[in-house]
Amino acid sequence: MRVMVLVKATQDSEAGGPPDPEMMAAMGRFNDELEAAGILRMADGLLPSSHGKRIAFDGADRRVIDGPFPQVGELVAGFWLWEVADMDEAVAWAIRCPNPMPGPSEIEIRPFHEWA
Repeated sequence: MRVMVLVKATQDSEAGGPPDPEMMAAMGRFNDELEAAGILRMADGLLPSSHGKRIAFDGADRRVIDGPFPQVGELVAGFWLWEVADMDEAVAWAIRCPNPMPGPSEIEIRPFHEWA
């Protein structure tokens, strides 16, 4: 099963400062483990929402909204795309992940639709 693993944004990630080199090294080692296990399909970090845009839809109308966006904890700072046997395997790998932020943080795991 394919899952998108979302690293939720924090005030620190939205501030846009450089990531901690020690954390990045730990994350690199974790990504190497994912790759060696054949799970990792893609991974990357995102710039703060101040660099982003949203498109609001209302019927035929479209409106462009410039970042930054409110509700920091609902934003995404980075992601992985994993191929795992099931959600239990995804959770087992996510629990092993180094903390992606300097303080409290969350990772969300969402399965893809499997179109048969």
